[in-house]
Order: sequence, then structure tokens, then C-alpha cells
Amino acid sequence: MFSRSDPLRRRTISVLALCFAAALALAGCKSAVEQASGSGTEVTEGGVLRIGDSGDLTPSSIYAGSPAQATVTGLVYDTLIRYPADGLEPQPALAESWRISPDGRTVELALRDDVTFHDGRPFTSEDVRFSLTTYADPARAGQLARTAGLITGYDTSDPHAVTLELDRPAGNILDLLVLVPIIDRNTMAEFDAGTGYNGTGAFRFTGWKPGASITFEADKNYWGGRPHLDGVEYVIVPDAQTQISQLRSGQLDLLLRIAPRDADALAGRPGVRIVEQTGVATNWYIGANVRAPGLSDIRLRRAIAYAVDRDRILADIYQGHGTAASLPWPEQSPAYDAALNSTYDHDIDRAKALVAEVGEIPVIPISYTTGSVDTEAVAQIVQADLEAAGLETRLEPLDLASTLEHLIGGTFPGLWLTLHTYSQYTPVTLPTSAFPFNAHKNTSNFVDADYRRAVETAWRTVDPAGPEAKAAYRVLNNELLDNAFVIELLHNENELALSGRVQGVRWSKKSELDLSDAYLGS
Repeated sequence: MFSRSDPLRRRTISVLALCFAAALALAGCKSAVEQASGSGTEVTEGGVLRIGDSGDLTPSSIYAGSPAQATVTGLVYDTLIRYPADGLEPQPALAESWRISPDGRTVELALRDDVTFHDGRPFTSEDVRFSLTTYADPARAGQLARTAGLITGYDTSDPHAVTLELDRPAGNILDLLVLVPIIDRNTMAEFDAGTGYNGTGAFRFTGWKPGASITFEADKNYWGGRPHLDGVEYVIVPDAQTQISQLRSGQLDLLLRIAPRDADALAGRPGVRIVEQTGVATNWYIGANVRAPGLSDIRLRRAIAYAVDRDRILADIYQGHGTAASLPWPEQSPAYDAALNSTYDHDIDRAKALVAEVGEIPVIPISYTTGSVDTEAVAQIVQADLEAAGLETRLEPLDLASTLEHLIGGTFPGLWLTLHTYSQYTPVTLPTSAFPFNAHKNTSNFVDADYRRAVETAWRTVDPAGPEAKAAYRVLNNELLDNAFVIELLHNENELALSGRVQGVRWSKKSELDLSDAYLGS
């Protein structure tokens, strides 16, 4: 019964650079999610919605979460299932229904039989197999490639059903099905070159002018119903203030990213709306290389966690747009724990006491990525807070490429300050996939049998929201807090700036826009 519910290294670094740059900018799978709509506006047909952003398309990194890539995947492609913004309850998309076996090692999906790609070819189970095996290729650096790699068998004998056989249970298997776009196996040369994207989504890709724009037209035969819009244009506008000016003048209809100060300045102005992208999370954190001098001592890492004034960072840099946190999870996550989330509330006296216990401590480098005024300001606050606790530090600015090399290689000379994402998904996605948290190999060079056991236990839990999983998350949370090799600071959700006439905008947890029901009001 179904229920509804080297070249490799260079490419990997390229993909990570796009993800990382996107996260930095956001901080300054379609889903049936909260809708950015006004009330009482009559639905109108036609028109081209113009999106403004500074990023350009990088075809070799289409799975990255940068705005240009996410615009392509969100408009042109569909996924098998969807998540709502405020939770992890799976909803149908290209898969009408699904069943996971009691042992978690078999996933059966019933597929829609009325879907075609934009070139007219029918969507079948073979497209599911191809899309998942392509995503699992390490060269493509998909965030959940490890999870995709657990799939050892595909039964595609029925074109409208597919059975996945897993090597072992994976509590985040539905995350994989939410995140992986269903791509066309016959047009991979164009896919990799950026000259053509043939999907099943609401909009067809019509062209890319590097440094200028990406264009899309509505698919009149879209299985979910013909879109109201005639098309979409993604316009590359490098300067943030120019983007705002063009939004206010009507040259642009939607900005994918806006700094908190600018959002506050625009709020309440006629003709502009600021909309929080519920479910799209970005987290600031401090990482600690436990092989660096002094940082192997857990007392020092805990002292750092107590010393940082998260509320000051939130107020001074983000004007209150976000939430201070000791753990990575948003409130809607099954791993969220309100009591534990305040474990490392600012306590300078406790930090000083721990520093005194440790004794002589060398100067601690703090690495941060240049290119963002906000990042440098956060680094300066962290440095001042640690100095107040009796710790001497040295700020070390890095370019993006160097930051990524250190993240991959685990070679930061001390502390580092940056961002991570993916905490909005099933909790085990973070410690099984992300470089800062990965239990088998992480940037901190932290190796601990108890932490690894906690991650593996949570990952093997079949029901990621059930009692067994929640018990596993409590153990995982305590491991993260006790060991403090990743020190969470705060998390916030991205904000969109929209023209007042833009209605019906939705998005996925990965921040991909869903414009299938969007329209331009009068």
C-alpha cells in the first residue's frame, strides 16, 4: 500500500565556491511553501518577470546553490517530491506516492504518467535512475552524493514506477529525492556546456548571455498547469545599490538577495515588499582546528563558545534579522532543542575561568573570507570578545579560493569564521555531508568514536521524525555541544525584495524560486 507523504578536485572546488559565495551573499526542488502574495489582487496573465542578481551561471556547477544555478534548476526542472517551508513532511511532485520498507532499504515510487520533457519526450523511471546516478558522481559535488551512493540497485522495468535498493538505511533518503533535479539523459553535452537545459519544469530555458542574462519562456504544456507568466529573465546586475534602484524604478521585479540594512530601508516604501524566505537557512559559525596549538583542549574551545556575544552580532550586523544559537537547527527541525540552544549564551566570567584553567595559550589565528563588509565586521566582534576573555588573537583575511582549500584540506591555522547551510533538512544531512561536521572527515580534524557513533545511529534511523530519531538527535546535539569543534553563532533566513505587483512567488528549501503560479498584478 503506497502512502502519500586533479579534474575532480578542481570541479569540486568550483562547485563549493559557488555554494559558499551564495551563502555569504544570502547572509549580508520546488516546494509547496509560504507564498509571497498580496491579498485581493486579481490574477493576470502574461508578462515577463525580471529577476535581478549579481551572480552569473557556471554550467559545470549546476548542482551548486548559487542564485543563477538555483534559478535554472528551480524553473526548468522538477524533483520527485517536495517539502513545505515549515517542515519535512514530503509532498508529491513527479512521484505521486512512495513507500519505504520497514528496514529502510527499499524505496518504491509511483511516478506520474502525464509528464514530458520540454522536447516532448515522456518522463520515465529511467530518467530517475539516470538523474540519481549522475548526482552521485563525486565529480559533480552534489551535497548528498554520499546518500545517493547508498543506492545499489534500480528496478526500472515499469516506466511509471521505480524501486531503489539501498545498501543500508538512510534517514535522509527523502532529502535526496527533494534535492535532485530530474534531468534529461539525452542532452548532457548541452547541460554541461550551459547551452541547453531540457527539463520537465514550468519554464523552458531559452538562452544564456554570459555576464548579461538568462532567459526562460513558459511551458504551455506543463503538467502542473500552464504558468500565468509568459516568461522570466534573470538579469545580472553586479552592484547591489543599482539592483535596488532598478527595482524601485520598475526595471526589475524581484531581487534574490538583499542586505538587512537595505531591507529595513525599503520596508514600508510604496511599491516594494520584503519577504522572508521561510525555510531557507544560513548559519554563522566558528570552526576550530583541533590540531592547531591550544585548540586540542576542550576547555579552550568551550571558553571561546561562551565568550562570543551572539546577540551583539545579531543586533549590530544583522539588525535583528535572525536568531542567536548554540546548535545549527531551525525551530522547525526535529533536532531543535530550545533548552540546549542556549547552552553557550554569552558568559564572559565563565569564559575567563576556563581560560585561566588552561594556562598559557598561544596567539590564535582567526581566518575569515574577504569580499564582504559584514564578514569583516563579525570577525572584529569575535576578536574583541575573545580579547575580553583573555585570549590574544590575530585576524587573517583569506580570499575565497584559499578558504575553500582550507575547508577541504582541514588546514586552517587556528579558528575560522564562515557560514554553512543545509541545517533546514533532515538533521543527519549536515553531519554526513558538510565539511565542518562530517563525522568521518571534517575540517576541524576532529575524530571521536562517540560522535561518529551518534551520527551513524541517527543516519540509520528509518523514520527521521520518529521517537528513535529524536532520541538519536539528542545524543548528537550533546556531542556537538560537548566537543565544540563547531561553534554555532546565529542563523537567519534569506529575504527577497519584490515589486508590489509580483504575486504568487514560492520557493524550495534550497531557495529555488517556484514561479509556476506567479503573476504580475496591475
